[in-house]
Amino acid sequence: MKPVALTLGDPSGIGGEIAIAAWEALKGRVPFFLIGSVDHMRVIADRMGSRVQPIEELGQIGEGDPTGLPVLHHHLPREAVPGSPDPANAPGVVEIIERAVTLTNSGEACAVCTNPISKHVLKSDAGFGFPGHTEFLGHLCGVETPVMMLASTLLRVVPVTIHEALVDVPKVLTPELLENTIWTTHAGLISDFGIAKPRIAVAGLNPHAGENGTMGREEIDLIAPVLDRLRGEGMDLKGPLSADTLFHTAARATYDTAVCMYHDQALIPIKALDFDGGVNVTLGLGMVRTSPDHGTAYALAGKNQANPSSLIAALRLAFELGQRRAGAAA
Repeated sequence: MKPVALTLGDPSGIGGEIAIAAWEALKGRVPFFLIGSVDHMRVIADRMGSRVQPIEELGQIGEGDPTGLPVLHHHLPREAVPGSPDPANAPGVVEIIERAVTLTNSGEACAVCTNPISKHVLKSDAGFGFPGHTEFLGHLCGVETPVMMLASTLLRVVPVTIHEALVDVPKVLTPELLENTIWTTHAGLISDFGIAKPRIAVAGLNPHAGENGTMGREEIDLIAPVLDRLRGEGMDLKGPLSADTLFHTAARATYDTAVCMYHDQALIPIKALDFDGGVNVTLGLGMVRTSPDHGTAYALAGKNQANPSSLIAALRLAFELGQRRAGAAA
């Protein structure tokens, strides 16, 4: 069983703390290792009453002390101060993500799980030219339009447009983007989640899904034609549907994933339903990638107060999806 490659994220955030807490919760059940500074992780482990296990290669995971989080060392220029991101460490944060992707694409790891980063810090201090993790991972994997899914046991959602200002969404939303998002979601539900015949609900862009054009025509002119075309190719699609009635209990029972038109239309309902259990999954990369659905939480860093639930869920899901992909390939 190949392990999951976990990135450190911003070393001044809560990534190291929740990684150690996740190890304590999952050891012996979900094999994973963290890529980051061994010295940095030792400081955190000592503070939390835990231990780390430096490894030189992935074959060492499981050898020696079973109570220590396996850490594959990656140098950081400066010692990280909790809650105070250091520009000098920004390039190392990016390099760690690149290393995790390389190990997974080479087959040494079964999946990537990424701890939170500060996009603002990376953009200003490391020349990071991407809106977020999802787009950067797409670049590393040679995928132009990766798809972001938020998943929990209560709901799965996919935003068609991701990190776009709301005023720009109607300009960015195109038939091609919508079709690609639905195709990638459909394929991911089959290959990664093991759903043989996915049922996908598609939200409208406007209030009440445009109400027959009186509140906007995107549903009539853009969304409905794409759905009709894909239904003709055998997909089980519902919509365009009014987003305000799409997420109550009875509605959620009728679909496997909801495709939404913009970021908050998708993320508000899942965070309201399952804030601590939501997992970010990137579809269409050619590899499995998950992430906890929260940020760096600088205000909590160094206080041993961060909730590891979302990372624990992300590691479990990464391993589950990675094993399913490996089994399908075999």
